[in-house]
Amino acid sequence: MTDTAVKDMTFEQAMAELEQVVGQLERGDVPLEASIELYKRGDALKKHCEAKLKSAEEKVAAIQLDAAGEPTGLKPVEGL
Repeated sequence: MTDTAVKDMTFEQAMAELEQVVGQLERGDVPLEASIELYKRGDALKKHCEAKLKSAEEKVAAIQLDAAGEPTGLKPVEGL
């Protein structure tokens, strides 16, 4: 687990740490208090990853295609 603030992580960093957190919790060899902190960190990481994916999906959805299905440009997406 890193000390990096979740909001400053890339999707890949957050996903890698989330996998570590889940692994530790699944093994069950972490004391209760540490498990609670891991769970909180994991929840924050999960929410961060979901937000990053949603943003990426919105950008992909904004690609305009012509009749042949070829990309012709981007349409502005509000809120990005």
